[in-house]
Amino acid sequence: MSALRILSIPEQIAAHLRGEIARGRWSGMMPGRKELAMHYEVGITSMEEALRELEKEGVIASQGAGRMRRITGSARGIHQHKRRLRIAVLAYERSGLGDPIDSQAVHVLREAGHDAFFTRSSLVDLGMNVRRVAGLVGKTDADAWIACAPPRQVAEWFASLSKPSFSWFGRRRGVPIASVGPDKGPAIVAAARRLIDLGHRRIVMLSRPDRRLPVPGTMERVFLAELAAHGIPPGPYHLPDWEDGMKGFQTRLESLFRVNPPTALIVDELKMLVATQQFLAMKKMSVPGDVSLVSMESDAAFEWCRPTIACIHWDHRPVMRRVLGWANNVSRGKIDLRETHTLAEFVAGGTIGPAKR
Repeated sequence: MSALRILSIPEQIAAHLRGEIARGRWSGMMPGRKELAMHYEVGITSMEEALRELEKEGVIASQGAGRMRRITGSARGIHQHKRRLRIAVLAYERSGLGDPIDSQAVHVLREAGHDAFFTRSSLVDLGMNVRRVAGLVGKTDADAWIACAPPRQVAEWFASLSKPSFSWFGRRRGVPIASVGPDKGPAIVAAARRLIDLGHRRIVMLSRPDRRLPVPGTMERVFLAELAAHGIPPGPYHLPDWEDGMKGFQTRLESLFRVNPPTALIVDELKMLVATQQFLAMKKMSVPGDVSLVSMESDAAFEWCRPTIACIHWDHRPVMRRVLGWANNVSRGKIDLRETHTLAEFVAGGTIGPAKR
């Protein structure tokens, strides 16, 4: 899953105002920015930025300098025809119940007037087993479902469900289900190419089993293809198998560095990145002196790190708008099966350097 991105003050204000408009608190015209700023006890500048964001989304429209903004017909229509949805969110793993971006999506849906909630069991708890997922869905009172980073077989099962469903990241390409997630392929290519240019050939990508089995996912295939394009025969060494969970991950790290250790690691999740950094520190191996390190996720904490961490970054705002748009479409009775991809980019940081000879 992707990393934490805390909403700015204007974005939080915009999310709240959006929900209030959807619930019909105001009609016709929005109150002025000064009145709104005083009511919510925020700065006028922050309120103005929030209102401009709603203008960009088409929720309100400017009437000119010094005049109140008009609530658009589309915004009123959402209020008049949509119903409150009870949306169940199936997290990837139990720790994901507090995953920042998942929690942020739930907050955005609640602000828009929907009853969004996490289920007690996660995909990991259910063993990624379709039959067990079906059992949970059958016992849960919900109008719609969001599956967080589901493996392909689970995404396909949700696509066949009679209730509206949404794939939040995961292996969803080509599956007829509403979905959103970053397109990391070009960024993976850029990262691999940068490492190869620095002389690395023993490059290992550490991905969860559900991203590798039964066949590698899009990001993994792109990575292996880039190695092959530069004369590095790809194999199990570059995309190793390991048993899911902390013990399996630690066991794989130990085996990787026992013989023919990698000179570069591309790590999928933040928790895996932290575990890798700790492992290397315990082995008294430096980054990037002994091993170059790339995270497939970004985090605000990276800005505090020295050296800065090389990572793949993407903007969370379009993702939040997409899941909210899907929920509102469903609440109005519209069929929404759009597959959406947001742009991701490789950010070269201080954790990559020349391959150690």
